[in-house]
Amino acid sequence: MNQTIEQLYNRKSVRVFTDQKISKEIEEEILEAAFQAPTAGNQQLYTILKISDENIKKELCETCDHQSFIAQGQLVLVFLADCKKWYDAYNYGNCNPRKPGVGDLLLAVDDALIAAQNAVVAAESYGIGSCYIGDVMENYERQRELLNLPEYVFPAALLVFGYPTQQQKDRVKPLRQNKKYIVQENTYHELKEEELKDMLSNKCDPTLYDSWIQAFCTRKYNSEFSKEMTRSVQKYLDQFEG
Repeated sequence: MNQTIEQLYNRKSVRVFTDQKISKEIEEEILEAAFQAPTAGNQQLYTILKISDENIKKELCETCDHQSFIAQGQLVLVFLADCKKWYDAYNYGNCNPRKPGVGDLLLAVDDALIAAQNAVVAAESYGIGSCYIGDVMENYERQRELLNLPEYVFPAALLVFGYPTQQQKDRVKPLRQNKKYIVQENTYHELKEEELKDMLSNKCDPTLYDSWIQAFCTRKYNSEFSKEMTRSVQKYLDQFEG
């Protein structure tokens, strides 16, 4: 296993950071690494917001499902799926462009998330931890106001970076599912009930599976924050439907 793959294996979400600052030089390398990510048509359909305003950080803590550690990050980046810049460039160039649609948004989200993962890998190579915050998709109205987001710009992910505490370094990374249930060949195979139970067997005692899956569903899938995310994303999508 080479060093890059080993770092990918070892990387885990970090939510507690030391006070050590990230140097400007390393910060620039993280951002440059993001820019080198694969991108559709070399368009870089994203904008990266570096959040340095402490008040905005604190507000993001609240709007992103009350996660206070966001404000403790030494580097906080919001990756925006940005369909606006090229649309505006086409208009300024008298190209008579169609309005951006949902397909354009999905392509921009792909671009943004690939760039974000490059930033994560670059940070990990310097011993800097990170955590994705998908909850930035919630609270459409407040996020749009807080981050001054125009039409055709969508907050795909928030990343919080910092040097991990020893406790975070020592924390065991959660097990991933068996790859036989993740990697399929040529055509999709719908997993049956017993296969799904086996796929999730590393998450709980098999004899407690029913109570575990019900509790997990309540905590995650049927939760109020999940419902709010769906409502909020639908509001963003509505502008791409017109």
